[in-house]
Amino acid sequence: QVQLVESGGGLVQTGGSLRLSCAASGTIFSINAMGWYRQAPGKQRELVAAITSGGSTNYADSVKGRFTISRDNAKNTVYLQMNSLKPEDTAVYYCNAERSEGPLGYDYWGQGTQVTVSS
Repeated sequence: QVQLVESGGGLVQTGGSLRLSCAASGTIFSINAMGWYRQAPGKQRELVAAITSGGSTNYADSVKGRFTISRDNAKNTVYLQMNSLKPEDTAVYYCNAERSEGPLGYDYWGQGTQVTVSS
């Protein structure tokens, strides 16, 4: 079992910055990758950024150059630094973790944190 708790969302003006945090607990030694997804009203949930256990990262084209995903293994926490925010970044942001159990894989999700960028 993996438990994920997000924090750091809020209201920010266009061009501002926010830093999201996701604290993981439980069976964290078997986590293969973690990532951030977002979902705006009326839209599908989309991958924003991901990071593997080896440190490899992947970003959506819409956030490249503006967002940075990172991990602090000592604190079992993944971060999403968001700079140059735009109104289209407004969404609920969810933390995700993938865990393997033998040949099986499981996905875990946090409760989500609201990010609102005013225009």
